[in-house]
Amino acid sequence: MCRVAIKVVAEIISVGTELLMGQIVNTDAQYVAEKLSELGIDMLHQSVVGDNFERLNENLKTAEQRADIIITTGGLGPTDDDMTKECVCELCEKKLVLNDDVLDDIKEYFKKKNIEFTPNNEKQAKFPKDAVILKNSVGTAPGCIINARGKVFIVLPGPPRELKPMFKEYVVPYLKDKCSDVLFTKNVQVFGLGESKVEHMIKDIIRNQSNPTIATYCHPGYVTIRITSKAENEEKAKALVDPVAGEVIKIFGDSVFEVGDRSITETVAGFLIDKEITISVSESCTGGLVSDALVKVSGISSVFKLGVVSYSNEAKMNMLGVKKETLDTVGAVSRETAIQMARGVMKAGNSDIGISTTGIAGPGSDNTNKPVGLVYIALSHAEETVVEELHLNGTRNDIRQMTVLQVFNMIRKYFMDKGE
Repeated sequence: MCRVAIKVVAEIISVGTELLMGQIVNTDAQYVAEKLSELGIDMLHQSVVGDNFERLNENLKTAEQRADIIITTGGLGPTDDDMTKECVCELCEKKLVLNDDVLDDIKEYFKKKNIEFTPNNEKQAKFPKDAVILKNSVGTAPGCIINARGKVFIVLPGPPRELKPMFKEYVVPYLKDKCSDVLFTKNVQVFGLGESKVEHMIKDIIRNQSNPTIATYCHPGYVTIRITSKAENEEKAKALVDPVAGEVIKIFGDSVFEVGDRSITETVAGFLIDKEITISVSESCTGGLVSDALVKVSGISSVFKLGVVSYSNEAKMNMLGVKKETLDTVGAVSRETAIQMARGVMKAGNSDIGISTTGIAGPGSDNTNKPVGLVYIALSHAEETVVEELHLNGTRNDIRQMTVLQVFNMIRKYFMDKGE
């Protein structure tokens, strides 16, 4: 939610030569931009600048001319090339002074880590007297908020593990206090349709949008339809969103796997946990990715019984009971092998369902000349086993990742068809 009295514009300046040179990915800007959008704060520009005082100063002056809120990330460390705070303070004509409380916190952090505190770390404890200091719970560089020249400067550390909790705990509440209207958002997640197809199916709703607004976001394998409204309170904002969301859900029917923010893996894993349906997994081409997706979900230990990476034919026969005759006649990448793998792992794990994956991820084919992207996935349940043949495109990793998503969608559809 956000209360927006007037149009508020923010700008992000990411500081660091390593970002400029492409040595690391700028996930900070992605995270901050997403959170600003959720708060209803517009962002028209963002930039990356290396560790250079003059060029950073130029960027700050430019941002000041076109934004109400200027957010910097990076450049708060103890070394000479960490100069963001100093540059912002020079622009704002603010003097940096040592904050004894922050210095004590930094020294205590070093003591707990059994690391020597060196004098250059003192610069991380220097702030303007009137700045709002943002504590760093996982590092040594606090952030700060400086109000000057009719603008708000929010200075944040670069490491994502430090920036994200700081932004969530301090910056989000600070920015919410600057707003008056409430934003309410609901996401409808649709699997198996491309973004252009999704947009075409709801084109009439999109054309007639005003409040709420509708936007589509494409991800590998699925599309998020984000419906956002603005009103004087949450109840009224929600009342604007719900009818539109209901219309969208009706249009896409069974393709909707989630109304909310969870991924399809989180949604399906949550379903298995809630219904107490135990699962075991045998993987060939995915090499453990299905199991990995499961164990990322808290609570999955209550239902995840067994995970087997049966990459070789010997493992398929010895661990899962796949018949040698099957492998000799139709091969490891076949409908029959997928079925036997699913049945075998369900039995080995003594679970309610067994899942299998086998396929050719590439870049080359196998000795049977079956095409790259040919994948079989199977689900075994009680006396029934179902199997799907997939023809996927992309790199080796693309095919493996898409197979994982298809597995979770298969589980979802199977139990949906059974009315669960």
